[in-house]
Amino acid sequence: MTEITFRRATVNDAAAIAALRVDSWRVTYRGVMPDAYLDGMRADESTEMWLQVLNANLPTIAVVVAEAGTELVGFAAGMLLMPEKFDLNAELTAIYLKPIAQRGGVGRRLLAMVASALQLQGATGLLVWVIAGNQTARQFYEQMGAELLIEQPFTWDGLDLMETGYGWRDLTTLRQACAE
Repeated sequence: MTEITFRRATVNDAAAIAALRVDSWRVTYRGVMPDAYLDGMRADESTEMWLQVLNANLPTIAVVVAEAGTELVGFAAGMLLMPEKFDLNAELTAIYLKPIAQRGGVGRRLLAMVASALQLQGATGLLVWVIAGNQTARQFYEQMGAELLIEQPFTWDGLDLMETGYGWRDLTTLRQACAE
């Protein structure tokens, strides 16, 4: 595989980020969410949202990407929270990798980059939500030292699901866990 490079996302990455998110949902949540919902997801709708996020260029939002050559193979995003939730003042809002980039440290590096960027903006802790049935993500967060905070029902686009909240109360410790 080509060497993977990491950088802050730009507006030019919006379409690739959106496509990766949609593709990841279709693979990860097949059998967990209705096929009709997953098949109906559209990258162009997600692109609009990512264009808004990246155009805003706010220091309280961090979006980073991983590339193999010119191909986007992963991304992660996070933001400061106001108000805090569970005494945590930042949230990991997304982390997605193409299968080729999984299990090789790319997710750890992206998570560490988001944590570092948010820490520079005053973040001290990080919250992440995951659909409860996503065992791969849950194992990743647990391996990175996340504390299980809550499991609760929630509604997403009219679908009744269960979500799990994890948190890290010390971002320096999280960054160290990502480096191991």
